[in-house]
Amino acid sequence: MADRPLLYKYQRRWLKDNSRFKLGKFARQTGKTFTTTLESVDDSFEHVVQQKRTRWVILSRGERQAKEAMDEGVKLHAKAYGLTFDSYEAAYDIGAVSYKALEVAFPHGSRITALPANPDTARGFSSNVFLDEFAFHRDSNAIWKALFPVISAGWKLRVTSTPNGKSGKFYELDTSDDEEWSRHSVDIYQAVADGLPRNIEQLRKGIADEDAWAQEYELKYLDEASAWLSYELITSVEDPDAGKPELYRGGVCFVGVDIGRRNDLFVIYVLEQIGDVLWTREIIELKRAKFAAQDEALDEVMRRYRVGRVCMDQTGMGEKPVEDAQRLYGEDRIEGVLFSGPTKLVMATAGKERFEDRTIRIPEGRPALRSDLHKLRKMVGPTGAPRFVAERDEDHADRTWACFLAVNAAGGSQIEYSYTPISALNDDDINERGGLGDYSAFGRGGLW
Repeated sequence: MADRPLLYKYQRRWLKDNSRFKLGKFARQTGKTFTTTLESVDDSFEHVVQQKRTRWVILSRGERQAKEAMDEGVKLHAKAYGLTFDSYEAAYDIGAVSYKALEVAFPHGSRITALPANPDTARGFSSNVFLDEFAFHRDSNAIWKALFPVISAGWKLRVTSTPNGKSGKFYELDTSDDEEWSRHSVDIYQAVADGLPRNIEQLRKGIADEDAWAQEYELKYLDEASAWLSYELITSVEDPDAGKPELYRGGVCFVGVDIGRRNDLFVIYVLEQIGDVLWTREIIELKRAKFAAQDEALDEVMRRYRVGRVCMDQTGMGEKPVEDAQRLYGEDRIEGVLFSGPTKLVMATAGKERFEDRTIRIPEGRPALRSDLHKLRKMVGPTGAPRFVAERDEDHADRTWACFLAVNAAGGSQIEYSYTPISALNDDDINERGGLGDYSAFGRGGLW
């Protein structure tokens, strides 16, 4: 729009701050990457005019984020400045490992490089450095130890992120009591006050999760002390390819089903086994859905994937759905799980081990899932027995328990089934197997 400013007030404050060490804690989607890449291009433009050279490296959380920083930040700004540049993919040998990076080269030798962050890439460049979404970088402390000596010769350092729990190097830097760092904090309220066009109440209702809202938009560091899964642990197994049904490779899948009807979510969590890693393929969430709709959702999962085993919440209203599923798909494939203190502890422990061993992959960048996994707390009851609670939300960590149920399904004994799609059976086959009233013999598709 013609009357929209190029930069909002908080972006201008960040851009004009020329401190050597600068940290920005920004709410989600407020333009922190956009503004910081603008600073790198502005600095490059100044050096081009002076016929000098400078060097910037953007260390992002992953390849996708590095590409976005380059395409939606650096290149966009360079074109706006009227700078001529070459854009290409570069290969760097750092130690014994070769890394691919995206690079933009300006006249007189100035360059901006973007690539995923790890201790090796952090060590490999002597330049100004931009750590993008640093709170979500894996091994942030190791990255920091490798990086800081590299920029010691007078280079600038820019660090931005939204919070990610009370752990990691970003949290340490932001909460340290020193005068070396220039710190900026822009929550959603400040951003809107400075001109960002956002409907705060609509966003809050849309995210429908107070923990996620507090962290992603109000910039609060949530307590990690009693969390079963820390934010650092959760984000360490996030992957952009997880949670995409279209990437299903045809492997054996394990399914967890958390039953909910009125106040709680009904969640189906699908994990595909690839090597020793369980990849999230799909998460189906239904709220206040009729039991028929829940049954149809499970039927579709059984048709779409080669399901080896399903673990379903059998507690309370789960008795009938489990019985129905066992009748349709066989008791060897469908296991009902009664939620009790001991069974929850077994499932939660197995689930946590998957996260700690990095043998599970979950979708990247889903605040509701991330918050759900984090809200599970292990408490000690009056008798000394451990119990798990998930407060502050009406869905009671349903996504988490569905995930743990799927992990539990993957940990059980495996049974091989032959595959006979119902579409390939003729009427005589169906009659010989007892008609369509009993699916335990051949089912409606999938592994049988």
